[in-house]
Amino acid sequence: MSKVSAYIQLLKLRLSSVVAFSSAIGFLLGRPDGRWVDTCLVMLAGLLVTGSANIINQILEKDLDKLMKRTAKRPLPKGILTVTDATVYCLVLGVAGIALLGFYFNWLSAMLSFLSLLLYGFFYTPLKRISPICVFVGAIPGALPPLIGWVAGTGYVGVEALILFGIQFIWQFPHFWAIAWVLDDDYKKAGFKMLPMAGGKNLKTAIQIMIYTLLLIPLGLLPLQFGMAGKTSAFVAVVCGVLFLMQTFYLMHTCSKRAAMNIMFGSFLYLPIVQIAFVVDRL
Repeated sequence: MSKVSAYIQLLKLRLSSVVAFSSAIGFLLGRPDGRWVDTCLVMLAGLLVTGSANIINQILEKDLDKLMKRTAKRPLPKGILTVTDATVYCLVLGVAGIALLGFYFNWLSAMLSFLSLLLYGFFYTPLKRISPICVFVGAIPGALPPLIGWVAGTGYVGVEALILFGIQFIWQFPHFWAIAWVLDDDYKKAGFKMLPMAGGKNLKTAIQIMIYTLLLIPLGLLPLQFGMAGKTSAFVAVVCGVLFLMQTFYLMHTCSKRAAMNIMFGSFLYLPIVQIAFVVDRL
């Protein structure tokens, strides 16, 4: 692996791109007449700050990553990049992303972005080995991108921004718990405590996943209620929510890794489909 490839891998480009996309969703909902250049710049800022947070995570977990098959080949555990390399890269990305939001859009969005970085890097990351509460803490920075995008476009935190935050916040729970279920054996090697209910892959955890997925259905109707989007996107949100919920019934019935994997992939589909529907309806 070359150093260039290592730096790209350190960024976690795919994950960072998903986060950047949700920032753009919030921006477009807040400013439907926004220029495509501005939308791209919001995405770029989201990519930079998220990449910086991901690097903090990998620096702090360098030794733990060596223990897990999924992460053992990352640049830091393999020694392709040093902690100093990663730290400098992290600072450059983080400062650039926050400065872009602050100078080009507004400083409120920049401050919220900085808060997101701190919560993910220095609170969520160490909590993963302490308590399942880490998922709740991690869901906060995980849900901030659409809110930050809205603030970048409007300059204020309104009820609409809180709705976007709420949908993505609740979505985090079935998403991360499904991933934790699938990767439980690997996570245990590093001492990560991600699953609820004493970390068990059992019916109680499956019910928890179902409850949070169920909450997405009424939350998906709030954009219609507050005039952010129309009936078409509300219909899409409800249909996607019901289909997502149905996957949790299979998990409750079988408590199997396969069922958890279905929920994991279902979560990857639910959020972008629903968010794109909101934007299309808004525009």
